[in-house]
Amino acid sequence: MEEPLSKAFAALADPTRRDIVARLAAADATVGELAEPYAVSVQAISKHLKVLEDAGLVSKTKVAQSRAVHLEAEVLDLMTAWIERYRQRAEQRYQRLDAVLAQMTEEEGHAS
Repeated sequence: MEEPLSKAFAALADPTRRDIVARLAAADATVGELAEPYAVSVQAISKHLKVLEDAGLVSKTKVAQSRAVHLEAEVLDLMTAWIERYRQRAEQRYQRLDAVLAQMTEEEGHAS
């Protein structure tokens, strides 16, 4: 079984799926509503939603005659935590580099 984080990043590699997630961040929507702005069929959007659903990013609930699509923010939280961990590591490396450069500049100033 593929790791949930890998599935989520793979699902968001597609710009249409990223746009769908962005729209669902504002409000739940039906498949038809999600398909409206695209020049593709509802079936094509359903395929995108299936990928997002398999990655745990969205879920569908039956509301009367239609199915509402809901964003599952917990997976986004997992992705954000992963990104933040590596962002912090990179920031620490840059801070160490800045300190070394500052020390080198100071030593050059004293040597002159």
